[in-house]
Amino acid sequence: MNIILNSKLENLIQKQITSGRYTSIDNVLEEALILLEKRNEYEQWIKEIEQKIDIAAQQLEQGEGIDGETAINQLRDNLQQNK
Repeated sequence: MNIILNSKLENLIQKQITSGRYTSIDNVLEEALILLEKRNEYEQWIKEIEQKIDIAAQQLEQGEGIDGETAINQLRDNLQQNK
């Protein structure tokens, strides 16, 4: 695959190679794409957490929740079981 980069991107890549951290354009692009994928996964995780928080807030408003002490004890029990 041939890719044409603008001068800004070329300079960013060259800066990374010159720093010694990367040895080639391929190394820089590979790392950049891996980080992009991780960021996309993180953004998806955030959306899922926000949805879970919304559901939990609705449940609490409907009186379906548990008190904080009970929740902490359940978390501690889960941690102990997973050790």
